[in-house]
Amino acid sequence: QVQLVESGGGLVQAGGSLRLSCAASGRTFSRYAMGWFRRAPGKERELVAAISWSGGSTNYAESVKGRFTISRDNAKNTVYLQMNSLKPEDTAVYYCAARNRAYSGANYVGLRGNDYDYWGQGTQVTVSI
Repeated sequence: QVQLVESGGGLVQAGGSLRLSCAASGRTFSRYAMGWFRRAPGKERELVAAISWSGGSTNYAESVKGRFTISRDNAKNTVYLQMNSLKPEDTAVYYCAARNRAYSGANYVGLRGNDYDYWGQGTQVTVSI
């Protein structure tokens, strides 16, 4: 069983920055593909960013490209989402997700919710005008 704990959410003004962290349990974190998703009020969950277990491949939603950066530190069992130039439309609950399947290639990135096996409880990000 893998547990994921997000932190770093909060209230920020438009144009500001936040860094989300997701700490994972499990001895094989370095082999988990990881993703960040978000769900805004009244909207469906969407992928924000994803990173392969090797760290060699990443994928971003078009709406966050150039503003958000996903990274991972396998020594700390942690994945990060650096969010810059935040906009009110980034307001959402952000969820960390982990994929723990033996056949995930080193550069595999999951783009859909059902590509992942474990989810965190979410952290609220609110961007004010």
